[in-house]
Amino acid sequence: MPFGFYVIMAAQFFSALADNALLIVAIATLRSLEMQSAYEPLLKSFFAVSYVALAAFVGAFADSMPKWRVMFISNTIKFIGCVLMFFAIPPLLAYAVVGLGAAAYSPAKYGILTEYLPHRLLVVANGWIEGLTVGAIILGVVVGGALIEPAFANRFLAFDFPFIDTGIDTICEVALCFVGAFYIVAALFNLYVPDTGVDYKPLHKNPWRLTREFSHCLLLLWRDRLGQISLAVTTLFWGAGATLQFIVINWAEVALDMDLSRSSMLQGVVAVGVALGAAAAARTITLKKSVKVIPLGIAMGVIVLAMNFVHHTWLAMTLLVIIGVLSGFFVVPMNALLQHRGHILMGAGHSIAVQNFNENLSILVMTGLYYAMRKADLSIYWVITLFGLFVSASMLLVKRRHEANQREHDDLLHLDEHAPH
Repeated sequence: MPFGFYVIMAAQFFSALADNALLIVAIATLRSLEMQSAYEPLLKSFFAVSYVALAAFVGAFADSMPKWRVMFISNTIKFIGCVLMFFAIPPLLAYAVVGLGAAAYSPAKYGILTEYLPHRLLVVANGWIEGLTVGAIILGVVVGGALIEPAFANRFLAFDFPFIDTGIDTICEVALCFVGAFYIVAALFNLYVPDTGVDYKPLHKNPWRLTREFSHCLLLLWRDRLGQISLAVTTLFWGAGATLQFIVINWAEVALDMDLSRSSMLQGVVAVGVALGAAAAARTITLKKSVKVIPLGIAMGVIVLAMNFVHHTWLAMTLLVIIGVLSGFFVVPMNALLQHRGHILMGAGHSIAVQNFNENLSILVMTGLYYAMRKADLSIYWVITLFGLFVSASMLLVKRRHEANQREHDDLLHLDEHAPH
């Protein structure tokens, strides 16, 4: 891999690290304000709103200038969201600003891979990026959990600078200072992301034109035989993954008697499995064989049901690693296939924007349903059962759709072979 790829990875690592640490700090901030725990999954909903609402514009924005500049601007917006939370803006609104930066960041961070690397390296590059992102998730939730630990934060609160009032008086404020520093480091790496020399399209000023263009790209990808399958899988994966974060926290508190700091660290165990699965997929699955991993998604949903019967920490960690491995192994090839098809059909930035729209719409819907179940005081064990069955059933439908596409393609080839020439 060229050196610039490692700079891209470093920028992505620190940005994802900050995003995930901030989620835990935001949950702690909600609890410090004595908000109902049912509001916690709405953090993800508010974060995802920008992805959906601005989907028609962020792809065009990412394709209108060098990707390093887009990444730098986006990280600055994330940093502003973190600062707003520090100054007591409601966590849901502040995290929505971070989501705005993330929505603009995503098409650039993935789009630069298709600009910078040959397609033969896309699965390997995605394996590295996803593995590193998962590593950032692991470290992010662990760091977030550590930052809200009173024993850790009180060491920093004990510092007293003569004649200077820092304004840092609470555990959450200490944590937010650290998260802000991570965003600054990510932004510095953004400045050294390579310029790929691609010709960029001028950004259209007419929003209706951008909306029509996005709608065309959306339909184009959903009508493509391979595009629709990879898009369906990644859409389901990210919606389920966002919901699983909150399910694990709630489940760990109920079944394993853990507090927020420890249960948030347990999320990192899932991410360890995803990293292992992503690395294995990068080594063993080529772009041509990517659709063969779909049955693993069905298996993942079935294995999630086993969470209902686990009450020991070591067994919980083992189960969560298995769930993570299956997730990483099937999502990385699907992600690479989706990027490849999108790059061919419409260009990198637009295809990632379409992907983000669908995935974050899934996050909005699934976290919204989880919020409704929490408000209705549904048992976490019922939530896990419904969640696992939904994932397996959805992946089974995707598998059948792919098989139908293949049969249709084979029938067309058969007709062409017997057509008069």
